[in-house]
Amino acid sequence: MTRQESEGLAPARRILITGASRGVGKELAIGLAAPGRTLVLLATKLSNLDGTATECEIRGAQIITLGCDLAKESSIREMLRILLEEGAPDMVLNSAGVYGEEELPWDTSLEDFQRTIAINVEAPFQLAKTLVPIMLERGGGRILDLSATAASHDSADAVSYYTSKTALLRLAASLHLAGYKHGLRVLSLNPGAVKTDMTASMKRYRDRTEWVPLGESVAIAQAFAAGELDGLSGTQVRAGTDSLEKLRELSARGVSGRARRLRLTGWDA
Repeated sequence: MTRQESEGLAPARRILITGASRGVGKELAIGLAAPGRTLVLLATKLSNLDGTATECEIRGAQIITLGCDLAKESSIREMLRILLEEGAPDMVLNSAGVYGEEELPWDTSLEDFQRTIAINVEAPFQLAKTLVPIMLERGGGRILDLSATAASHDSADAVSYYTSKTALLRLAASLHLAGYKHGLRVLSLNPGAVKTDMTASMKRYRDRTEWVPLGESVAIAQAFAAGELDGLSGTQVRAGTDSLEKLRELSARGVSGRARRLRLTGWDA
């Protein structure tokens, strides 16, 4: 067992949130809004952030809104240039994501595969590549990735999405291993089956009637930003299955380096 705990890493005060205009990203942004905290809200269209920004300001947060097409490297570079002029964040919430085509692998278009990987994996990588060194220079920081059951499960269709979520989980693990001793904390949050515009469009959820409340994910994000779950860095947690009380207990106690990591099963599994 290894004890993984934060060594004086302060609660997040400046958080970059991608995909903040709707769905889970919007709810997480609103939940993280608080006096003394600055939220940098990101969406493809700047005007789509108006509703989120208003809700966050009502809760006392300072708000900066930026438009960025996460499928384009040049757009991300320009956004980062503006962001760093305003001030680098001490936490990044990678909430933006696309589901892509629900087709068999050989029927999936290359364009869909590339776009899904670009938004769901390459964009978080580009953000980390630029922002993590700044975080580490200041003693540490946090990254919260919106993960999914798809990260560790197989599917005959939706190959773009499933591949991207597995890759994002691997990226999180690499960042954790490389940055933990320098103050970086990385958590993957699986919100479970939540009702959003994206899940409503999925074939697999078409007849679903029971959903995980978004408030479960919000509570976990709030606790992570406050430094209460830093001991779970490198793992994936699941809203609706992992209670916040249990996660706090595990974080304080420390978890195995194998806990909630992506691994191959044995032949007898």
